[in-house]
Amino acid sequence: MLKKFDVLNRLSECGVVAVVRAKTPEEAVNIGKACTDGGVKGIEVTFTVPGADQVIRALKKEISADKLICGAGSVLDPETARAAILAGAEFIVAPSWNKEVALLCNRYQVPYIPGTQTIKEIVTAMEYGADVIKVFPGDMLGPNFIKDVKGPLPYANLMPSGGVNLENAGEWIKKGAVCISSGSHLTAPAAKGDLAETTERAKQYVEAVRAARAELASK
Repeated sequence: MLKKFDVLNRLSECGVVAVVRAKTPEEAVNIGKACTDGGVKGIEVTFTVPGADQVIRALKKEISADKLICGAGSVLDPETARAAILAGAEFIVAPSWNKEVALLCNRYQVPYIPGTQTIKEIVTAMEYGADVIKVFPGDMLGPNFIKDVKGPLPYANLMPSGGVNLENAGEWIKKGAVCISSGSHLTAPAAKGDLAETTERAKQYVEAVRAARAELASK
């Protein structure tokens, strides 16, 4: 339980999760490294990446634990979740909620972050032990969805994903998101070989979250 708490606390402290999609394991590892070089500790290796389990193992071997919280994304079933956990995944993310995945993650005390679009889905996920819940797709729901949900569910820890970029990152935080998740906007330069640009964007994401939290704290 303490390990689960530590993972959730570190994800919240950093405030940014980078969604890594790539055509090869090598490309995925390079993207993950570029993001952590910029201060983004949460790395979500999607299981759409060939050899995603190898990528998780490589990142955990090559990046120090104080700079990395490595999870698995696009996890649709308990078999994939278990494979990811055995590879070293410290959290499990999915585009939708799945009861069997929730139970498996609870069994091994690994945070499960399922995708939701409605209050009912959010409450169900919470009832099955989800400590952080993904709001997906974020570009369809918008930052005000977070604010509206936090009215009746002020204790819900919500993480938007999909459509999160540097222009709206701070707005998501100010509306009540516990952290944000960004994919192509953050990682696209690295996917094209420009690792330095992704590292720079990672720094900007971390700063955007910090600035938004500071603004909230000053009110």
